[in-house]
Amino acid sequence: MATALITGGTSGIGAAFARQLASEGVDLVLVARDAGRLKTVADELHAAAGIHVETLVADLADRKDVAAVVARIEDAERPLDIVINNAGSGVRAPLTTADVAVHEHAFEVMCRAILVIGGAAGRSMRGRGGRIINISSLQTYLATGSYAAIKAWVTAYSQSLAVELRGTGVTSTVVLPGWVRTEWHERAGGRSSLPGFLWIEPETVARVALRDARRGRGVSIPSVRYRVLGWFARHLPLVVIRRISASISSTRSEPSAVTEKS
Repeated sequence: MATALITGGTSGIGAAFARQLASEGVDLVLVARDAGRLKTVADELHAAAGIHVETLVADLADRKDVAAVVARIEDAERPLDIVINNAGSGVRAPLTTADVAVHEHAFEVMCRAILVIGGAAGRSMRGRGGRIINISSLQTYLATGSYAAIKAWVTAYSQSLAVELRGTGVTSTVVLPGWVRTEWHERAGGRSSLPGFLWIEPETVARVALRDARRGRGVSIPSVRYRVLGWFARHLPLVVIRRISASISSTRSEPSAVTEKS
């Protein structure tokens, strides 16, 4: 029976991945910061699908906790078949802020942790096969601050990892969702005037991402409308992209905190 590890697996997109994989009979290793919530979600998934659910309490901004996740991935007696880097942070602080703690936290969770966890997954799966899925964002193609810049790194990293792992039996797929209806947006405190048709459900993201990963695709953009918007974002003049980015940024409030999707 296959086993998948999901970071940020108790809410939002991560929980949607967990439910989808559980319905397919895949055992799970869920990684998140909240021990109580981990137990609740694990019990629910076990009861609903009869699968084995292991939990690992970890804050991916803490390098010792990341090392614990790596140790689980590299455990040869309990091999993993899928590793999903989903945990992330909303970053609302201006790029010109004097206090860069918010940005540093985001780098740890969405750059360093993904680099280290993805590398461990690639090493441990090499030769026997497996899938690595990294959650980025369609903001990869925009200029909406630190979050967009970090997600651009995730997108480039994931595609570079796919190149490095070519021929090993391990694939790397980066997922670029648009705006997804999750509690993360509520917790992050942001308000948006985006029209309703632009929002998609986390279940759609998980279903499409898993399908594309199975097909060996390097990039997955859930929903036709976002694939179309992504095409335009890649081909429009940069001056137009900056104007669109400024318009999107202006619809947001400016909370100072970072909220991890876990």
